[in-house]
Amino acid sequence: MGPSSCLLLILIPVLQLMIPGSTQCSLDSIMEKKIKDVLNSLEYSPSTITKKLSCISVNSRGRLSSCPAGMTVTGCACGYGCGSWDIQLETTCHCQCSVIDWTTARCCHLA
Repeated sequence: MGPSSCLLLILIPVLQLMIPGSTQCSLDSIMEKKIKDVLNSLEYSPSTITKKLSCISVNSRGRLSSCPAGMTVTGCACGYGCGSWDIQLETTCHCQCSVIDWTTARCCHLA
């Protein structure tokens, strides 16, 4: 092999190192752009109306306590330390212990 052939064999890898970027980096940047384009094209329009959660507590004597119309039960509390309760029809707290003097329903709605 002549000296020019040896120089060419050494020069080719050096030239490849000098070329900015690589095929993998180009592919990564193309995929990143495609993903961003798809995410931006999704139909998402946040509501311009801001809603607020409004809650009240409704206290009643006995085992049942119901929320006013348009409100939903989010939690219950029972007298005499009773921790056993359930929600009926999404609007009424029902304390399950045998002796109960009061029941409280936590009632909420979006306004």
